[in-house]
Amino acid sequence: MINRLTNSLDFQAQALQLRAERQRVIASNIANADTPGYQARDFDFATALRNATSSMRSGGAGTSAMAGTLGTDIAAGVMRRSADGRPAPDLRYALPSQTSADSNTVDMDRERAAFVDNSVNYEATLRFINGSVRTMLDAMKSANQG
Repeated sequence: MINRLTNSLDFQAQALQLRAERQRVIASNIANADTPGYQARDFDFATALRNATSSMRSGGAGTSAMAGTLGTDIAAGVMRRSADGRPAPDLRYALPSQTSADSNTVDMDRERAAFVDNSVNYEATLRFINGSVRTMLDAMKSANQG
């Protein structure tokens, strides 16, 4: 019974962790907008979420949403983490929309749009989780607790 309750939230918990990590990556790009030679980074959210949830279904290291696993090293089948313990999705370099004299590839318009889009999706995921928890709590109440 408890597994059914936690399994319904695992997908959203993985999505929330991915959104938080993507927000960190985008914020890093924005912070380095004036750094000469900085290469903007990002990752494909859909692919990272698919990898995280497929490892949950296969019973791998990512079975728990609290494990914080995001990226999958497909060849080794191992969930990766960065040196400081944060989840490590497969980061890729963003394609520059135009060249710059200092070789910086941060496009502030693209980064701002991605930041806002990711923020809205993060908030939506939080609201969904809160609604699910509220629904489960209401279902567990007895009729006389009303």
